[in-house]
This record gives sequence, structure tokens and C-alpha cells, in this order.
Amino acid sequence: MVLLCIKRGDENQFLIETKLSQPIETVNEEVASIYNGRLKISRICSEMEDLSNHGISLPPNMVGLTDEQIEELHLKDEFSESCYPSGGFVMNKDPTGRRNGQQPLANMQQILKNAIAEAKNLVTKKLVGENKCLTHGDVQKALDILKGATRICYPMDIPSYDPIKMEFMNIEDLHGKQASLEVIEPSCCQLWFAGRLLLPGKLLKDFMGNNEKSKVIVKIARKQEGAPSRELPITEEQRKQMMLMAYRRQEELKKLEQDDDDIYLNSSWSDSNSMRKHVHGLENVKFKF
Repeated sequence: MVLLCIKRGDENQFLIETKLSQPIETVNEEVASIYNGRLKISRICSEMEDLSNHGISLPPNMVGLTDEQIEELHLKDEFSESCYPSGGFVMNKDPTGRRNGQQPLANMQQILKNAIAEAKNLVTKKLVGENKCLTHGDVQKALDILKGATRICYPMDIPSYDPIKMEFMNIEDLHGKQASLEVIEPSCCQLWFAGRLLLPGKLLKDFMGNNEKSKVIVKIARKQEGAPSRELPITEEQRKQMMLMAYRRQEELKKLEQDDDDIYLNSSWSDSNSMRKHVHGLENVKFKF
């Protein structure tokens, strides 16, 4: 099994384990699915933090309106009476006007926060440094944890228009949002290895050889983005060490240039009286004034 370190730009994303006999199309689909799954988890966690602080989302026709506008238009949040957190709530108005302000109690907030932390840890980029692979199962497990915590906090479920619910149902609308620029559809996904595009219709071994016990860096990109930047020949840490060594050498040279040609006269070996001082024990004698 070969390890693929998937990167987006110069940033590590995750590791996957696969076989060199796999078709490029299969690897493309798997990488894009896990990559987009991580983005989905990140979006859900962000929304669940808002859920923990300000309750469920307002109906789309009430989002962003002031209380006066809602009253003037005779709008009503019908779901707030049925979709309330377990154990009750306290009012904490959402300054963005997106949620109804019914904040869950402290124990329910903690359940949501614990689920968020656990889900993030399952798909964190730090797994690359720990040499741990990410699978579809890990992504699904993280989603199940988030879904379960939401169910515990809201036994009556949350409205279908809530972004969290839409993410769980895979009907999220990312149009016009920054998140839409991050998602890479499998049909638009390209993988690059050593500056070469992994072409559909071929196998991984056509580009990476036959050594299954290897670890290679593969970069993910969209079709219209072109080739990503090549990997640097040295790491950032190595670059810093080289700069430090060059600086130290430069300082040493400056110091040598400032020294006089007759500086050796201050050395003990150039002192004509060094033998007499040694015999009489007068070396390194210091006087206090």
C-alpha cells in the first residue's frame, strides 16, 4: 500500500492509503470525497458553535430583519415553539440576526462543544504529522458525532432550513459564499504528482512506479487552476537553519576584519616574560584597587 500525502497549495490536508494498481479516476473520486467531507465538517462545526450560543436559525424570510420589521410584516417563527433545546433555554440575541436567540442551557452547550472538539480531532490536519491516514469512515464518524449531539440537544429536531440540517441532508446551498470556492467537485478535481498531472485512464503506478512501500506528495486542484506550485527542495525549518548559519558566519567575518594585525601581541605565547612568570608563579595575577 502506498501513502499519498494530499496537499492543497503548500498546506498538508490528510493522508490516504491506496494501491498503485488503482485507476486515477478512483483515486480522484476518493480524494475529492474526503477533502469535501472535511470541509463539510468544518462548516457544521462553525454553525453548531452559533447554535450553542444563539439557538436555531430563523425562517429565511425573517433572517436579518429587526424586531420592528418582523412585527410590522406580521412574521412569526412557528418552529421556535416546537424546536427548542432540551431542558429549556435562556435568551441570548444573535447580533447577526440569523438565529432566534434561544440559547441552550449550560449542560447542553457542553454536549455540543464536546462533539465539535471530537469531530475536529478526527479529521484534523495534524494527523499528517502523526502519520495517520484518513478514511471515509473517519469522516462519517465525525458527522455521526455531530448529528448525535444535535439530536440530544434538540430531541424535536431542528428546522429543515437550518444550515446544520441542510448539511446533514446534503442539500446545503453554498452559492455566493466563501465555502463554495473551497469545495472541489470530483468532476473538476485534478491530482498532480512531481509537477505531472495524473491523467484519467491510467493507473497510479504509471506515474509513481511499482514500489508500494512509499510515501509521496500529491496536490489537489481544480481543472481551471492549472498546475500547482512545485514542492520546495528544502523545508522551512531547514531554510531557517541555513539562514542562521550564514548570519553567524557573516558576524565572524566582520569580527575578523575589525581585529588589528598585531592583536597577537596580547597573547600569552608572545610575551617575552612568560617563562619567568611561570617559574615564579606570577601567571594570571590580578590586583584589586
